[in-house]
Amino acid sequence: MLYYLTQFSDGGDIFNLFRYITFRAGGAFFSALIFGFIFGRPMINLLRDRQRNGQPIREDGPEWHIKAKSGTPTMGGVLIIGALVVSTLLWARLDNSNIWLVLFVTMSFGIVGFFDDYKKVTHSDSKGVSVKTKFLVSIAIACVAGYWAVQLHPESLSGMLAVPVFKDLLINLGFLFIPFAVLVIVGSAHSVNLTDGLDGLAIMPIMIASVSLGVIAYAVGRTDFAEYLDVHYIPGTGELLIFVAGLVGGGLGFLWYNAPPAAVFMGDTGSLALGGAVGAIAILTKHEIVLAIVGGLFVAEAMSVIIQVAYFKSTGKRIFLMSPVHHHFEKKGWPESQIVIRFWIISLILAMIGLATLKVR
Repeated sequence: MLYYLTQFSDGGDIFNLFRYITFRAGGAFFSALIFGFIFGRPMINLLRDRQRNGQPIREDGPEWHIKAKSGTPTMGGVLIIGALVVSTLLWARLDNSNIWLVLFVTMSFGIVGFFDDYKKVTHSDSKGVSVKTKFLVSIAIACVAGYWAVQLHPESLSGMLAVPVFKDLLINLGFLFIPFAVLVIVGSAHSVNLTDGLDGLAIMPIMIASVSLGVIAYAVGRTDFAEYLDVHYIPGTGELLIFVAGLVGGGLGFLWYNAPPAAVFMGDTGSLALGGAVGAIAILTKHEIVLAIVGGLFVAEAMSVIIQVAYFKSTGKRIFLMSPVHHHFEKKGWPESQIVIRFWIISLILAMIGLATLKVR
């Protein structure tokens, strides 16, 4: 919205600053951060009043969770989404379809998560909306996003899968690109959801992954950077850096209250929305494979569940003491803060590896 102040600029005044994506990204970051600090405590108090028993704790989870985490309100993702949406609408170019696509995915998955959280707290049941229903709705949202992304991509890249490191290698998926996009977006959303099991565990890795993708979006959206880095140029994706900046600002504002011991959980409202958002950015920037690297922690968490279930069904035994894998380390006696910080470090390392693929050609 503020971008349109540039129409009053003669090229040498303060309004000219709004032409620059980096300046507006900084504005989005601080706007979202301030939003989080202003509305965080009132929102938590409201959630506490409405959720007298807080988020239901899984009875099959680590025993100490029932005592330590009971009574903590959920749906804190509303704070992140609110900060993110307000800052994006304020600072991004609203004539950019990439922005509207990621906002659509974020809000849609956020609504799915909200209903899931709402059912949990109103029925005092940790199961919430059925897994089948969540997946079917998630697939429908991702189908729309995948088809929309195909329309936005340049004709030479539409339906193509770009392979990192090999600059000229494109795999033509054709009509299979939309099912592939569904796999990326739905997989990203639900793997982040599985990771969100300890105080602060999911929010920092999602911010790290989104910053990595934001840098990539900015690079592939500029002809000079794309040419220097030998990556495919995709017009308009640079604006996604503003969305990412709002996500990070809102995420930090939320982390202030989610740091151990958490005053609020993001719930499915936040985890599904943010996971879906990074999946959509990866699709738009043609860096789906890189997402699997920078979001490797989420992949590992999801795979630990898949492996555990498959192995148990076939042998009746378990590989992990408990899945997702962060609970395995809890069962081994690792303190919660130690698990969280080490997983943050792993996320940062994976992000550096993912960003390195920009230059390794």
